[in-house]
Amino acid sequence: MKKLLYLLILLVSFSSVGQNEKLFEQGKELYKNGKYQQAISSWMQILDKGEHSAELYFNLGNAQYKLNHIGPSIYYYEKALQLAPNDSDIKNNLAFAENARIDSIEPLPETVFSKWYHSISSIFTFEGWAILAVVFSIFFVALFLFYYFAFSERRKRFLFVISMFAGFLVVASLTMAFLTYSDFTKNQPAIIFASEIEVKTEPSMGSNVAFTLHEGTKVQISAQDGNWFRIALADGKDGWIPASDLKQL
Repeated sequence: MKKLLYLLILLVSFSSVGQNEKLFEQGKELYKNGKYQQAISSWMQILDKGEHSAELYFNLGNAQYKLNHIGPSIYYYEKALQLAPNDSDIKNNLAFAENARIDSIEPLPETVFSKWYHSISSIFTFEGWAILAVVFSIFFVALFLFYYFAFSERRKRFLFVISMFAGFLVVASLTMAFLTYSDFTKNQPAIIFASEIEVKTEPSMGSNVAFTLHEGTKVQISAQDGNWFRIALADGKDGWIPASDLKQL
C-alpha cells in the first residue's frame, strides 16, 4: 500500500510540474503577443498552486510594468530579487520601475560604523554566519588540543596565539549571526499598492494626515493595530495606513 501511495504522489507531482510548465510557456507566448493581462492570469495560476521561482516573478514584473502597474511590477521584481539577489536583469528592470514612481525617498545618512556593519553583515546570511561560527569552533578546539599536547615551547606559543585568534573569530561570527538574525526578524518590507494614500498619525481614518505616499513606494512595517500597519520610510518618516493599501514582500 505504501509503494502505491508513493507512486501516486510521484505521478501527481509530475503531472503538476507538467501543467505548470505548460502554463508558464503559455504565459510567455501571450506576453510576446502583447496580451499582458492574459499572461499575468496564466502565471498567477502557477503561483496559486504554491510554485515560486525568480523567473516567474520576473516575468510577472515585466507584464505588470507593460500595463503601467508600477506597484505590482516593483513588488514582483522585489520578490524575484529575494530568490536571485545577484541577477543583473532583475536589478536593471527594478531600477526602471522605481524610476517611474512618484515618491522620491532620500535615505538618512549613515554613520561610518553603520556603513561598516552593513558591508560586513551582507557577506553572509545569519545562517552563513552561524555555520562559520561552527567551523571556527572546530578549528579552535583542534588548535587548542595541538597546543596542549605540543612539546616544543616555541610551537606551544605559536599554537596558543593561533588558537586564541580562532577563538576571537568564533565570538565575532557568533555575534554577527545574532545581529543578522535580529535584522532578519525585524525586516518586514512592503510595497504600496494604492495609487495614492494619506499616511495618518494614528491608526484611524479621523486622525491627522502626516504625509502622502504613492504606488510603488517601498516601506518597512514596524507595528500592527487591527487592520492598520505602522510604516517607516528610509528618510525617517513614519505613520499609519490601512493594511489593504500595501502588500508585504
